[in-house]
Amino acid sequence: MSRTRVSATDGMETSYGFETVGGREEKQARVNEVFHRVAERYDVMNDLMSGGMHRLWKDAMVQWLAPSRRPGWRFLDVAGGTGDVAMRIVDASRGAAEGTVLDINASMLAVGAERAVKRKLDGNLLFVEGNAEDLKLPDGAFDAYTIAFGIRNVPRIDLALDEAYRVLKPGGRFLCLEFSEVELPVLDKIYDAWSFKAIPAIGGAVAKDRESYEYLVESIRRFPNQANFAGAIRRAGFERVTHRNLTGGIAAIHSGWKI
Repeated sequence: MSRTRVSATDGMETSYGFETVGGREEKQARVNEVFHRVAERYDVMNDLMSGGMHRLWKDAMVQWLAPSRRPGWRFLDVAGGTGDVAMRIVDASRGAAEGTVLDINASMLAVGAERAVKRKLDGNLLFVEGNAEDLKLPDGAFDAYTIAFGIRNVPRIDLALDEAYRVLKPGGRFLCLEFSEVELPVLDKIYDAWSFKAIPAIGGAVAKDRESYEYLVESIRRFPNQANFAGAIRRAGFERVTHRNLTGGIAAIHSGWKI
């Protein structure tokens, strides 16, 4: 059982938190079960776990994306089942953007589709069940690809990055918001204490599911750091790859362009 970050994305293929599982199929099945269990309380738990910071981080991601306000500008939001990021993108485009929200988990998608109807954004957003490793979507179809707090749950991250590159138009942009490696002394110790002690306890009390939140905390610690993940993005073909740390590196936004 390894508690250290992997240095390459293929190290995540059989990593279920700190546990090594038998293969990517087992990992995918177990991750799917986690999100079936937490779907209804997912965004509430994000507020409690991050002290509301996840909202600011998502806003920062959308602000950096700067979605176009021209009609027909299309984006794909992967692992975005609850629609949290996609709705922000539509709002930032003043209703011009057309989004496909893709998630492997039907329970998460159901939450998002219901919210889109309530927000009267169902005309802008299409919710599709699918796999990030094999999108079943046309080449060069999207102006932007976004994924927030989802890529570390994909068993074969390199395939997901290849698919992101494939479905983007030339000039299209990839943006990924993910938990990362804290780079500020002292903050890292405070963050570890909060993560390993408080978050599973909150998950048990609020979502009645301590185990799922133990996995989510552990998966963050296994994910490649900022430099190693940027290398994976470059290997997929993206150029002008860069990242911005948020809150001392607790999270980071990664950007790349298909040129």
